[in-house]
Amino acid sequence: MEKTYFRSGLGLKAKVRPVIGLEYQSALVERIRARGYSETFGDVTVRLAQEFGFCYGVDRAVDYAYETRIKFPDKRIFLVGEIIHNPDVNQRMREMGIEIIHPEADGHFGLDHLTPDDAVIIPAFGVTLKDFERLRRIGCVLVDTTCGSVLVVWKRVESYARDGFTAVIHGKYRHEEARATASQVNKHPGGKYLIVRDVEEAGLVCDYIARRAGRLSRDAFYQHFKEKATEGFDPDRDLDKIGVANQTTMLANDSLAIGSKIREAFVEAYGEDHADAHFRSFGTICSATQERQDAVLQMMEDPPDMMIVIGGYNSSNTNHLAHICREFTTTYHIRGGSCIDPERGTIRHKPVLDPTAPEVEEGDWLPEGAFELGVTAGASTPNNKIGEAIARVLESRGIRVPTEAETRTSA
Repeated sequence: MEKTYFRSGLGLKAKVRPVIGLEYQSALVERIRARGYSETFGDVTVRLAQEFGFCYGVDRAVDYAYETRIKFPDKRIFLVGEIIHNPDVNQRMREMGIEIIHPEADGHFGLDHLTPDDAVIIPAFGVTLKDFERLRRIGCVLVDTTCGSVLVVWKRVESYARDGFTAVIHGKYRHEEARATASQVNKHPGGKYLIVRDVEEAGLVCDYIARRAGRLSRDAFYQHFKEKATEGFDPDRDLDKIGVANQTTMLANDSLAIGSKIREAFVEAYGEDHADAHFRSFGTICSATQERQDAVLQMMEDPPDMMIVIGGYNSSNTNHLAHICREFTTTYHIRGGSCIDPERGTIRHKPVLDPTAPEVEEGDWLPEGAFELGVTAGASTPNNKIGEAIARVLESRGIRVPTEAETRTSA
């Protein structure tokens, strides 16, 4: 019987790795990394964060997509959403003949056009339990690239639902990962979830638990969280026991703060013993996200004059890296090197955390005289895009950038 579900690769890694290496690696980045993560070009010193760019989960997802194309040359191949939140990588998927199924306005995916003859790639973010079951019923080949760190959170959320705890998830309720994570409560009858965007929104939950003056009424609470909670969510009933989890790419400190505040609300309302029995929290930020956040915080102990953060504007982990850096130094969040125009002396960037904020263009953006340029990138940004951005900064200063061949020779 033909195998129709692939979770551990398709046995073609040796074939795809050389291709991926050529398409996504950067000799310039490797040269700077090899020289202690810092190198001076003319009057510009480039400092790389100690951890940046593709993480293991992203690497794996991209590998599997390439393997799928080779394994099934005659099948239609679809991606349920973007493979990762990087525009260049997703464009490469399209060039390979992999069609991306984009979510509808309500976040749901239209899957009715799929047939048993198709191959479907599940992205690193995963898919909802409902969509996974629909795909299995259709009978198409499934290549599941869901990140292992995401699966850890799913197991935690499922355990909350099994034990009668509502899963309060720190995340963005329209994000594919947050939706997939929340859906895990449906593995148990009566499972409940509530998604909170940030510490401020979590405060509404805390106010309700602690019965503080000015808290939202029951109906107002339901209306506020209607799209972010299980259908029919009742705060008087469903906030009795809470387990905290998170979308893996959120700010770690915010996730910790949300858990702490919810526990404090239980203590305020009912005492320590009640909180111990009715509140659970486990660290579910993925290690790659944590390592990249820790690396920029380490850089900010001696901040560079300017920071460039490279990655998709809809990438949560990239947005949060930029948010951290902005607290310490001038920071530009760019999608890639194409945002920097050496001839015109301009840069296009997203100036705020909000992923829907418009891109702006600035001129005369580089400091006068010698300066330090810090560089990091989100977990979905390939090295070639990092190298391209560095090269364009140097070109903007009239500094000749070594070719890839010259860089490999001197590295």
